[in-house]
Amino acid sequence: MSLIKSISGIRGTIGGRPGDNLTPLDVVRFTSAYGSMLKDKGGRPTVVVGRDGRISGPMVHTLVVQTLVGLGIDVVDLGLSTTPTVEFAVMQEQAAGGIILTASHNPRQWNALKLLNEKGEFLSAADGEVVLQRAEQSMMEFASVDDLGNVRLDDSYGHKHIEAILNYPLVDKKAIGSAGFKVVVDGINSSGALYVPALLRALGVQEVVVLNDSITGDFAHNPEPLPEHLKELSEVVVKHQAHLGIAVDPDVDRLCFVNEDGSLFGEEYTLVAVADHVLSRRPGNTVSNMSSTAALKVLTRNFGGEYHAAAVGEVNVVAKMKAVNAVIGGEGNGGVIVPDFHYGRDALIGIGLFLTLLAERKSSLTALRATYPDFHISKNKIDLRPGLELRPILEKIGQKYAGQPQLTEDGLRIEFGDDWVHLRGSNTEPIIRVYAESRSANAAAQLARQLLQDIEALA
Repeated sequence: MSLIKSISGIRGTIGGRPGDNLTPLDVVRFTSAYGSMLKDKGGRPTVVVGRDGRISGPMVHTLVVQTLVGLGIDVVDLGLSTTPTVEFAVMQEQAAGGIILTASHNPRQWNALKLLNEKGEFLSAADGEVVLQRAEQSMMEFASVDDLGNVRLDDSYGHKHIEAILNYPLVDKKAIGSAGFKVVVDGINSSGALYVPALLRALGVQEVVVLNDSITGDFAHNPEPLPEHLKELSEVVVKHQAHLGIAVDPDVDRLCFVNEDGSLFGEEYTLVAVADHVLSRRPGNTVSNMSSTAALKVLTRNFGGEYHAAAVGEVNVVAKMKAVNAVIGGEGNGGVIVPDFHYGRDALIGIGLFLTLLAERKSSLTALRATYPDFHISKNKIDLRPGLELRPILEKIGQKYAGQPQLTEDGLRIEFGDDWVHLRGSNTEPIIRVYAESRSANAAAQLARQLLQDIEALA
Protein backbone atom coordinates (compact mmCIF):
# COMPACT_ATOMS: atom_id res chain seq x y z
CA MET A 1 0.00 0.00 0.00
CA SER A 2 1.52 3.32 -1.04
CA LEU A 3 1.20 6.37 1.12
CA ILE A 4 -1.61 8.63 -0.06
CA LYS A 5 -0.59 12.29 -0.11
CA SER A 6 -3.47 14.61 -0.89
CA ILE A 7 -5.53 17.62 0.23
CA SER A 8 -6.89 15.28 2.91
CA GLY A 9 -3.46 14.77 4.50
CA ILE A 10 -0.79 12.08 4.68
CA ARG A 11 -2.60 8.77 4.97
CA GLY A 12 -1.59 5.12 5.00
CA THR A 13 -1.80 1.78 6.75
CA ILE A 14 0.31 1.25 9.85
CA GLY A 15 3.44 -0.92 9.58
CA GLY A 16 5.53 -2.24 6.72
CA ARG A 17 8.36 -0.48 4.94
CA PRO A 18 8.99 3.29 5.11
CA GLY A 19 7.61 5.06 2.06
CA ASP A 20 5.17 2.24 1.34
CA ASN A 21 3.00 2.60 4.43
CA LEU A 22 2.59 4.99 7.36
CA THR A 23 5.56 3.92 9.48
CA PRO A 24 7.13 5.80 12.42
CA LEU A 25 9.80 7.13 10.05
CA ASP A 26 7.13 8.52 7.72
CA VAL A 27 5.29 10.13 10.65
CA VAL A 28 8.46 11.88 11.79
CA ARG A 29 9.43 12.88 8.24
CA PHE A 30 6.15 14.55 7.33
CA THR A 31 5.68 16.12 10.77
CA SER A 32 9.19 17.58 10.47
CA ALA A 33 8.48 18.92 7.00
CA TYR A 34 5.25 20.55 8.17
CA GLY A 35 6.82 22.03 11.30
CA SER A 36 9.78 23.37 9.34
CA MET A 37 7.44 25.14 6.94
CA LEU A 38 5.72 26.84 9.88
CA LYS A 39 9.04 27.89 11.41
CA ASP A 40 10.14 29.50 8.16
CA LYS A 41 7.14 31.84 8.39
CA GLY A 42 8.80 33.46 11.41
CA GLY A 43 8.48 33.51 15.18
CA ARG A 44 8.16 30.55 17.52
CA PRO A 45 5.16 28.56 16.31
CA THR A 46 2.53 26.88 18.42
CA VAL A 47 0.75 23.83 16.99
CA VAL A 48 -2.42 22.19 18.32
CA VAL A 49 -2.42 18.37 18.22
CA GLY A 50 -5.32 15.98 18.76
CA ARG A 51 -6.21 12.41 17.80
CA ASP A 52 -9.18 10.13 17.34
CA GLY A 53 -9.58 6.84 19.20
CA ARG A 54 -8.00 4.42 16.73
CA ILE A 55 -5.54 1.76 17.91
CA SER A 56 -2.40 3.38 16.50
CA GLY A 57 -3.36 6.81 17.86
CA PRO A 58 -1.19 6.88 21.01
CA MET A 59 1.90 5.73 19.10
CA VAL A 60 1.49 8.23 16.26
CA HIS A 61 0.51 10.96 18.71
CA THR A 62 3.70 10.57 20.74
CA LEU A 63 5.85 10.66 17.60
CA VAL A 64 4.16 13.81 16.30
CA VAL A 65 4.28 15.73 19.57
CA GLN A 66 7.92 14.94 20.30
CA THR A 67 8.98 15.66 16.72
CA LEU A 68 7.45 19.13 17.02
CA VAL A 69 9.23 19.60 20.35
CA GLY A 70 12.48 18.61 18.65
CA LEU A 71 11.91 21.31 16.04
CA GLY A 72 11.55 23.96 18.73
CA ILE A 73 7.76 24.22 18.34
CA ASP A 74 5.40 24.59 21.28
CA VAL A 75 2.50 22.13 21.38
CA VAL A 76 -1.01 22.42 22.78
CA ASP A 77 -1.91 18.76 23.25
CA LEU A 78 -5.65 18.04 23.27
CA GLY A 79 -5.18 14.27 23.52
CA LEU A 80 -8.31 12.36 22.48
CA SER A 81 -10.34 14.82 20.45
CA THR A 82 -12.26 15.39 17.22
CA THR A 83 -11.26 16.98 13.93
CA PRO A 84 -13.61 19.97 14.36
CA THR A 85 -12.48 20.46 17.97
CA VAL A 86 -8.84 20.72 16.88
CA GLU A 87 -9.84 23.17 14.13
CA PHE A 88 -11.76 25.21 16.71
CA ALA A 89 -8.80 25.14 19.12
CA VAL A 90 -6.34 26.41 16.50
CA MET A 91 -8.45 29.55 16.15
CA GLN A 92 -8.90 29.99 19.90
CA GLU A 93 -5.18 29.55 20.58
CA GLN A 94 -4.19 31.76 17.63
CA ALA A 95 -1.80 28.94 16.81
CA ALA A 96 0.34 28.64 13.70
CA GLY A 97 -1.38 25.40 12.76
CA GLY A 98 -2.71 22.06 13.88
CA ILE A 99 -2.32 18.34 13.26
CA ILE A 100 -5.20 15.92 13.61
CA LEU A 101 -4.25 12.26 13.82
CA THR A 102 -7.10 10.40 12.17
CA ALA A 103 -7.85 8.44 9.04
CA SER A 104 -11.49 9.56 9.25
CA HIS A 105 -13.74 6.80 7.87
CA ASN A 106 -10.92 4.39 6.96
CA PRO A 107 -10.71 1.03 8.79
CA ARG A 108 -8.68 0.34 11.93
CA GLN A 109 -5.34 -0.38 10.21
CA TRP A 110 -5.20 3.17 8.77
CA ASN A 111 -4.06 6.45 10.27
CA ALA A 112 -3.20 9.86 8.90
CA LEU A 113 -1.85 13.33 9.58
CA LYS A 114 -4.39 16.03 8.72
CA LEU A 115 -2.50 19.31 8.50
CA LEU A 116 -4.08 22.69 9.31
CA ASN A 117 -3.07 26.31 8.75
CA GLU A 118 -3.33 29.19 11.21
CA LYS A 119 -7.07 29.54 10.52
CA GLY A 120 -7.79 25.96 11.54
CA GLU A 121 -8.41 25.04 7.90
CA PHE A 122 -6.79 22.36 5.76
CA LEU A 123 -3.57 23.41 4.04
CA SER A 124 -3.89 24.90 0.59
CA ALA A 125 -2.56 22.94 -2.37
CA ALA A 126 0.46 25.28 -2.48
CA ASP A 127 1.37 24.78 1.19
CA GLY A 128 0.72 21.06 0.88
CA GLU A 129 3.18 20.91 -1.99
CA VAL A 130 5.80 22.71 0.12
CA VAL A 131 5.39 20.07 2.83
CA LEU A 132 5.80 17.24 0.32
CA GLN A 133 8.91 18.81 -1.20
CA ARG A 134 10.49 19.36 2.20
CA ALA A 135 9.77 15.76 3.19
CA GLU A 136 11.23 14.47 -0.09
CA GLN A 137 14.39 16.56 0.22
CA SER A 138 14.76 16.31 4.02
CA MET A 139 14.63 20.11 4.27
CA MET A 140 14.32 20.47 8.03
CA GLU A 141 16.56 21.61 10.87
CA PHE A 142 16.02 20.62 14.47
CA ALA A 143 16.46 22.79 17.56
CA SER A 144 19.33 22.75 20.00
CA VAL A 145 18.76 21.53 23.55
CA ASP A 146 18.17 25.09 24.76
CA ASP A 147 15.47 25.77 22.18
CA LEU A 148 13.29 22.66 22.41
CA GLY A 149 9.55 23.19 22.34
CA ASN A 150 7.19 22.94 25.29
CA VAL A 151 4.05 20.83 25.63
CA ARG A 152 0.88 22.03 27.33
CA LEU A 153 -1.79 19.41 27.97
CA ASP A 154 -5.27 20.89 27.58
CA ASP A 155 -8.36 18.70 27.78
CA SER A 156 -10.75 21.66 28.09
CA TYR A 157 -11.48 22.16 24.42
CA GLY A 158 -14.20 19.54 24.23
CA HIS A 159 -16.14 21.60 26.78
CA LYS A 160 -15.25 24.88 25.05
CA HIS A 161 -16.39 23.54 21.69
CA ILE A 162 -19.72 22.40 23.15
CA GLU A 163 -20.21 25.74 24.94
CA ALA A 164 -19.66 27.57 21.66
CA ILE A 165 -22.36 25.41 20.05
CA LEU A 166 -24.80 26.16 22.89
CA ASN A 167 -24.13 29.88 22.40
CA TYR A 168 -24.49 29.79 18.60
CA PRO A 169 -27.50 31.98 17.66
CA LEU A 170 -29.21 29.36 15.49
CA VAL A 171 -29.02 26.58 18.11
CA ASP A 172 -31.99 26.64 20.52
CA LYS A 173 -31.17 24.67 23.64
CA LYS A 174 -34.53 25.47 25.21
CA ALA A 175 -36.49 24.12 22.26
CA ILE A 176 -34.36 20.95 22.11
CA GLY A 177 -34.72 20.34 25.86
CA SER A 178 -38.49 20.82 25.70
CA ALA A 179 -38.87 18.35 22.82
CA GLY A 180 -38.16 15.34 25.04
CA PHE A 181 -35.98 13.60 22.49
CA LYS A 182 -34.70 10.07 23.01
CA VAL A 183 -31.55 9.55 20.94
CA VAL A 184 -29.40 6.52 20.13
CA VAL A 185 -25.75 7.25 19.25
CA ASP A 186 -23.27 4.97 17.50
CA GLY A 187 -19.94 6.05 18.97
CA ILE A 188 -18.00 3.64 16.69
CA ASN A 189 -15.43 2.99 19.46
CA SER A 190 -13.81 6.39 18.95
CA SER A 191 -14.11 10.05 19.90
CA GLY A 192 -17.80 10.24 19.06
CA ALA A 193 -18.58 7.95 22.00
CA LEU A 194 -17.36 10.75 24.29
CA TYR A 195 -18.20 13.97 22.50
CA VAL A 196 -21.64 13.30 20.99
CA PRO A 197 -23.35 12.16 24.24
CA ALA A 198 -21.73 15.09 26.08
CA LEU A 199 -23.15 17.51 23.52
CA LEU A 200 -26.61 15.93 23.61
CA ARG A 201 -26.81 16.16 27.40
CA ALA A 202 -25.61 19.77 27.28
CA LEU A 203 -28.40 20.48 24.79
CA GLY A 204 -30.95 19.10 27.24
CA VAL A 205 -31.52 15.65 25.73
CA GLN A 206 -32.41 13.51 28.73
CA GLU A 207 -32.40 10.02 27.20
CA VAL A 208 -29.23 9.01 25.36
CA VAL A 209 -28.37 5.41 24.46
CA VAL A 210 -24.78 4.88 23.29
CA LEU A 211 -23.66 1.93 21.17
CA ASN A 212 -20.00 0.97 20.72
CA ASP A 213 -19.04 3.29 23.57
CA SER A 214 -15.66 1.78 24.51
CA ILE A 215 -12.95 3.97 22.97
CA THR A 216 -10.63 1.22 21.78
CA GLY A 217 -10.30 1.99 18.06
CA ASP A 218 -11.26 -1.61 17.41
CA PHE A 219 -14.28 -0.54 15.41
CA ALA A 220 -17.39 -2.68 15.85
CA HIS A 221 -18.11 -2.34 12.12
CA ASN A 222 -16.73 -0.55 9.10
CA PRO A 223 -16.48 3.03 10.42
CA GLU A 224 -17.79 4.79 7.31
CA PRO A 225 -21.36 5.84 8.19
CA LEU A 226 -23.06 4.21 5.21
CA PRO A 227 -26.44 2.38 5.28
CA GLU A 228 -24.89 -1.08 5.11
CA HIS A 229 -22.86 -0.35 8.27
CA LEU A 230 -25.70 1.09 10.39
CA LYS A 231 -27.99 -1.92 10.74
CA GLU A 232 -27.37 -2.23 14.49
CA LEU A 233 -28.12 1.45 15.03
CA SER A 234 -31.36 1.16 13.05
CA GLU A 235 -32.45 -1.88 15.06
CA VAL A 236 -31.72 -0.24 18.41
CA VAL A 237 -33.59 2.96 17.46
CA VAL A 238 -36.70 0.87 16.81
CA LYS A 239 -36.18 -1.32 19.89
CA HIS A 240 -35.93 1.69 22.22
CA GLN A 241 -38.66 3.62 20.40
CA ALA A 242 -36.20 6.49 20.03
CA HIS A 243 -36.92 9.64 18.07
CA LEU A 244 -33.72 9.27 16.07
CA GLY A 245 -30.30 7.70 15.79
CA ILE A 246 -27.02 9.54 15.22
CA ALA A 247 -23.94 8.11 13.52
CA VAL A 248 -20.58 9.83 13.10
CA ASP A 249 -17.22 8.70 11.77
CA PRO A 250 -14.21 8.16 14.09
CA ASP A 251 -13.10 11.83 14.03
CA VAL A 252 -16.63 13.29 14.21
CA ASP A 253 -16.66 15.44 11.08
CA ARG A 254 -19.30 13.38 9.24
CA LEU A 255 -22.87 13.07 10.42
CA CYS A 256 -25.92 11.04 9.47
CA PHE A 257 -29.25 10.19 11.04
CA VAL A 258 -31.55 7.20 11.41
CA ASN A 259 -35.31 7.81 11.38
CA GLU A 260 -37.64 6.72 14.16
CA ASP A 261 -38.78 3.72 12.10
CA GLY A 262 -35.21 2.50 11.54
CA SER A 263 -34.96 3.79 7.99
CA LEU A 264 -32.11 6.08 6.96
CA PHE A 265 -32.64 9.84 6.75
CA GLY A 266 -29.83 9.74 4.17
CA GLU A 267 -26.34 11.15 4.67
CA GLU A 268 -26.89 13.35 1.60
CA TYR A 269 -29.81 14.99 3.38
CA THR A 270 -27.91 15.90 6.55
CA LEU A 271 -26.60 19.05 4.85
CA VAL A 272 -29.96 19.67 3.14
CA ALA A 273 -31.82 19.71 6.49
CA VAL A 274 -29.24 21.90 8.21
CA ALA A 275 -29.29 24.26 5.22
CA ASP A 276 -33.10 24.41 5.48
CA HIS A 277 -32.77 25.65 9.06
CA VAL A 278 -30.00 28.16 8.28
CA LEU A 279 -31.55 29.53 5.08
CA SER A 280 -34.90 30.10 6.80
CA ARG A 281 -33.13 32.66 8.97
CA ARG A 282 -30.22 33.76 6.78
CA PRO A 283 -31.08 33.59 3.08
CA GLY A 284 -27.99 33.37 0.91
CA ASN A 285 -25.79 31.15 -1.20
CA THR A 286 -24.83 27.53 -0.57
CA VAL A 287 -22.01 25.22 -1.66
CA SER A 288 -21.51 21.48 -1.77
CA ASN A 289 -19.15 19.28 -3.72
CA MET A 290 -20.12 18.02 -7.15
CA SER A 291 -20.70 14.50 -5.82
CA SER A 292 -23.53 15.77 -3.61
CA THR A 293 -27.28 15.66 -4.13
CA ALA A 294 -29.09 18.19 -6.30
CA ALA A 295 -31.65 18.57 -3.49
CA LEU A 296 -29.49 21.33 -1.98
CA LYS A 297 -29.65 23.28 -5.26
CA VAL A 298 -33.46 23.00 -5.32
CA LEU A 299 -33.76 24.06 -1.67
CA THR A 300 -31.37 27.00 -2.09
CA ARG A 301 -33.26 28.38 -5.08
CA ASN A 302 -36.54 28.05 -3.20
CA PHE A 303 -35.06 30.43 -0.61
CA GLY A 304 -33.90 32.83 -3.34
CA GLY A 305 -30.20 31.97 -3.11
CA GLU A 306 -27.69 30.56 -5.57
CA TYR A 307 -26.14 27.12 -5.33
CA HIS A 308 -22.50 26.51 -6.31
CA ALA A 309 -20.63 23.21 -6.81
CA ALA A 310 -17.02 22.69 -5.70
CA ALA A 311 -14.45 19.99 -6.26
CA VAL A 312 -14.53 17.21 -3.65
CA GLY A 313 -12.51 17.89 -0.51
CA GLU A 314 -13.05 20.18 2.45
CA VAL A 315 -10.39 22.66 1.35
CA ASN A 316 -12.07 23.02 -2.06
CA VAL A 317 -15.53 23.47 -0.57
CA VAL A 318 -14.23 26.09 1.88
CA ALA A 319 -12.50 28.03 -0.92
CA LYS A 320 -15.73 28.08 -2.95
CA MET A 321 -17.78 29.09 0.10
CA LYS A 322 -15.51 32.06 0.67
CA ALA A 323 -15.59 33.03 -2.99
CA VAL A 324 -19.42 33.12 -3.15
CA ASN A 325 -20.01 34.23 0.47
CA ALA A 326 -22.05 31.12 1.25
CA VAL A 327 -24.08 31.06 4.47
CA ILE A 328 -23.91 27.26 4.70
CA GLY A 329 -22.07 24.52 2.87
CA GLY A 330 -20.45 21.14 3.11
CA GLU A 331 -20.29 17.76 1.46
CA GLY A 332 -22.93 15.17 0.72
CA ASN A 333 -21.15 12.58 2.87
CA GLY A 334 -22.69 14.20 5.95
CA GLY A 335 -20.16 17.01 6.31
CA VAL A 336 -21.65 20.32 7.50
CA ILE A 337 -19.65 23.58 7.36
CA VAL A 338 -21.06 26.61 9.19
CA PRO A 339 -18.84 29.52 8.10
CA ASP A 340 -19.42 31.93 10.97
CA PHE A 341 -18.72 29.11 13.44
CA HIS A 342 -15.59 27.80 11.73
CA TYR A 343 -14.64 26.73 8.22
CA GLY A 344 -14.53 22.99 8.80
CA ARG A 345 -16.86 19.99 8.64
CA ASP A 346 -18.32 19.71 12.11
CA ALA A 347 -20.79 16.98 13.12
CA LEU A 348 -21.29 18.58 16.53
CA ILE A 349 -22.61 21.95 15.32
CA GLY A 350 -24.56 19.95 12.74
CA ILE A 351 -26.32 18.03 15.54
CA GLY A 352 -27.21 21.26 17.34
CA LEU A 353 -28.72 22.83 14.22
CA PHE A 354 -30.54 19.66 13.13
CA LEU A 355 -32.15 19.08 16.52
CA THR A 356 -33.21 22.74 16.67
CA LEU A 357 -34.94 22.35 13.30
CA LEU A 358 -36.60 19.11 14.41
CA ALA A 359 -37.78 20.61 17.71
CA GLU A 360 -39.17 23.75 16.07
CA ARG A 361 -40.98 21.80 13.36
CA LYS A 362 -42.38 19.39 15.98
CA SER A 363 -41.86 16.73 13.34
CA SER A 364 -40.71 13.15 13.11
CA LEU A 365 -37.64 12.48 11.00
CA THR A 366 -39.62 10.60 8.37
CA ALA A 367 -42.05 13.52 8.03
CA LEU A 368 -39.19 16.02 7.83
CA ARG A 369 -37.41 13.98 5.16
CA ALA A 370 -40.60 13.85 3.10
CA THR A 371 -40.57 17.66 2.78
CA TYR A 372 -37.37 17.63 0.68
CA PRO A 373 -36.97 16.88 -3.05
CA ASP A 374 -36.47 13.16 -3.52
CA PHE A 375 -33.19 12.27 -5.20
CA HIS A 376 -31.27 9.00 -5.01
CA ILE A 377 -27.50 8.53 -5.27
CA SER A 378 -25.84 5.24 -6.11
CA LYS A 379 -22.34 5.23 -4.57
CA ASN A 380 -19.84 2.75 -5.99
CA LYS A 381 -16.08 2.25 -6.15
CA ILE A 382 -13.50 0.28 -8.08
CA ASP A 383 -10.10 -0.62 -6.65
CA LEU A 384 -7.18 0.80 -8.59
CA ARG A 385 -5.04 -2.07 -9.88
CA PRO A 386 -2.40 -2.68 -12.55
CA GLY A 387 -3.88 -1.79 -15.92
CA LEU A 388 -6.55 0.44 -14.42
CA GLU A 389 -5.22 4.01 -14.43
CA LEU A 390 -7.48 6.93 -13.72
CA ARG A 391 -6.47 9.59 -16.27
CA PRO A 392 -6.71 7.53 -19.47
CA ILE A 393 -9.96 5.98 -18.26
CA LEU A 394 -11.52 9.42 -17.71
CA GLU A 395 -10.33 10.63 -21.10
CA LYS A 396 -11.90 7.65 -22.88
CA ILE A 397 -15.15 7.92 -20.93
CA GLY A 398 -15.29 11.63 -21.76
CA GLN A 399 -14.85 10.85 -25.44
CA LYS A 400 -17.59 8.21 -25.36
CA TYR A 401 -20.08 10.67 -23.89
CA ALA A 402 -18.81 13.75 -25.71
CA GLY A 403 -22.37 14.78 -26.58
CA GLN A 404 -23.33 15.26 -22.92
CA PRO A 405 -22.48 18.29 -20.72
CA GLN A 406 -19.32 17.58 -18.73
CA LEU A 407 -17.34 19.08 -15.86
CA THR A 408 -13.65 18.22 -15.50
CA GLU A 409 -12.66 20.32 -12.47
CA ASP A 410 -12.56 17.19 -10.31
CA GLY A 411 -12.37 13.95 -12.28
CA LEU A 412 -15.26 13.78 -14.72
CA ARG A 413 -18.91 14.65 -14.10
CA ILE A 414 -21.35 13.91 -16.94
CA GLU A 415 -24.91 15.24 -16.96
CA PHE A 416 -27.83 13.38 -18.52
CA GLY A 417 -30.65 15.89 -18.19
CA ASP A 418 -31.51 16.02 -14.46
CA ASP A 419 -29.36 12.92 -13.84
CA TRP A 420 -25.60 12.93 -13.43
CA VAL A 421 -22.64 10.62 -12.86
CA HIS A 422 -19.32 11.60 -11.28
CA LEU A 423 -16.08 9.63 -11.67
CA ARG A 424 -13.02 10.62 -9.68
CA GLY A 425 -10.02 9.25 -7.84
CA SER A 426 -10.41 9.20 -4.07
CA ASN A 427 -8.32 11.53 -1.88
CA THR A 428 -8.30 8.94 0.89
CA GLU A 429 -8.19 5.46 -0.69
CA PRO A 430 -6.61 3.86 -3.80
CA ILE A 431 -9.96 3.64 -5.60
CA ILE A 432 -12.07 5.23 -8.32
CA ARG A 433 -15.38 6.51 -6.98
CA VAL A 434 -18.41 6.27 -9.28
CA TYR A 435 -21.45 8.19 -8.04
CA ALA A 436 -24.70 8.60 -9.95
CA GLU A 437 -27.90 10.46 -9.05
CA SER A 438 -31.46 10.34 -10.36
CA ARG A 439 -35.01 10.90 -9.13
CA SER A 440 -35.33 7.11 -9.10
CA ALA A 441 -33.13 4.73 -7.10
CA ASN A 442 -33.30 2.17 -9.90
CA ALA A 443 -32.33 4.75 -12.52
CA ALA A 444 -29.38 5.92 -10.41
CA ALA A 445 -28.19 2.34 -9.94
CA GLN A 446 -28.59 1.61 -13.64
CA LEU A 447 -26.62 4.73 -14.62
CA ALA A 448 -23.82 3.84 -12.22
CA ARG A 449 -23.80 0.24 -13.46
CA GLN A 450 -23.45 1.42 -17.06
CA LEU A 451 -20.41 3.55 -16.21
CA LEU A 452 -18.85 0.75 -14.16
CA GLN A 453 -19.21 -1.52 -17.16
CA ASP A 454 -17.67 1.16 -19.39
CA ILE A 455 -14.66 1.43 -17.06
CA GLU A 456 -14.09 -2.33 -16.98
CA ALA A 457 -14.39 -2.56 -20.77
CA LEU A 458 -11.86 0.23 -21.26
CA ALA A 459 -9.47 -1.21 -18.67
